[in-house]
Amino acid sequence: MEKDLGNYRKSYEKSELLLEDTPENPMELFRNWFNEIDAHFPEDETNAMTISTIGLNGYPKNRVVLLKKFTYEGFIFYTNYQSEKGKAIQNNPKVCLSFFWAGAERQIIIKGKAKKIPKNLSDGYFESRPRGSQLGAIVSNQSEIIQNRAFLESKLKELEIEYEGKEINRPEFWGGFIVKPIEIEFWQGRPNRLHDRIHYKLNTDFNWIKNRLAP
Repeated sequence: MEKDLGNYRKSYEKSELLLEDTPENPMELFRNWFNEIDAHFPEDETNAMTISTIGLNGYPKNRVVLLKKFTYEGFIFYTNYQSEKGKAIQNNPKVCLSFFWAGAERQIIIKGKAKKIPKNLSDGYFESRPRGSQLGAIVSNQSEIIQNRAFLESKLKELEIEYEGKEINRPEFWGGFIVKPIEIEFWQGRPNRLHDRIHYKLNTDFNWIKNRLAP
């Protein structure tokens, strides 16, 4: 099988990103971009991000997860700690996050270290989830082999009966990670592949150094 994609081309012309227009703290620029995308592209999941980890087998792996909170400290998402992703992070906390917003011709690449958030924060978020999502977290032994989908649906029905009228507590194997960034790159598509790339790096004094990178 062969397909030549050499003629796939698009000219990026929607915006620009100038170093002199960027704030000193990259989290402020992230907030601004996120809010712009959220306002102008409501049909998309603005908080969908790719997370890259190094697996226990030494290979990198990417998958899309949902960002659930961001602060000046970092980026928070939730997962099963015993999943392939969870085990990889606990073995090697160095991860990379990326956002690609095609409609705005923008992407953001974030390097950082992930760590578990406090249990009470995971409890609070779990309580805010719909009951179906709460039960789904308990049902799924994420990343483990199962015989068929019927197994999952049957297990869900059993739990619905078991927890009917009862509070559902967060299982210990499920919770949040926060990724604390050490580098953040903002990419704005430009014509002729001369894209704007503004790179921030965290200094030892916890201030950010920013530079323009060649496209």
